[in-house]
Amino acid sequence: MTPKSGVLLGGSCVTAIAAVGSIFELSSGHPQLGGVVTGIILTLAIPLTVILFYAAVQDARANQ
Repeated sequence: MTPKSGVLLGGSCVTAIAAVGSIFELSSGHPQLGGVVTGIILTLAIPLTVILFYAAVQDARANQ
């Protein structure tokens, strides 16, 4: 693993945690940041998780 792929993988983990947290907040019925803000976080976090993970895998493969 290169430092770049490590950073990308770490970012993917953080955005995945944000997505899961947003789902729990929205399902509780009373999100602390409000429904709109939590929905925006969820909407951005899911594709960003996939993009960062894919980029980390591609970088690791390219540097093997």
